Amino acid sequence: MASVKVTTADFKEKVLMSDKTVLVDFWADWCGPCKMIGPVVEEISDERNDILVCKVNVDEEQALLMKYKVMSIPTLISFKNGEIYKKSIGAISKSEILELVD
Repeated sequence: MASVKVTTADFKEKVLMSDKTVLVDFWADWCGPCKMIGPVVEEISDERNDILVCKVNVDEEQALLMKYKVMSIPTLISFKNGEIYKKSIGAISKSEILELVD
């Protein structure tokens, strides 16, 4: 399943109210490390039906950056039952990304 773009308007519905564990990728087009992990995040999205992978464009969603205290990108935050479960900042390996949702 491909990743889902989320915005401030639908974040609560798609992420916080999801019955699955949700991995949110805070990213930007101009961010080199974001481009490095982007394909890996998409690969995980395609491989894992038990989680939902969402992407937040930081240039478009300033309110979400402030709410979740995203200061650097890429930032990956996993949510379980509407609560932050784990968080990672910077480019990390596929196995490290998977640890965020397991």
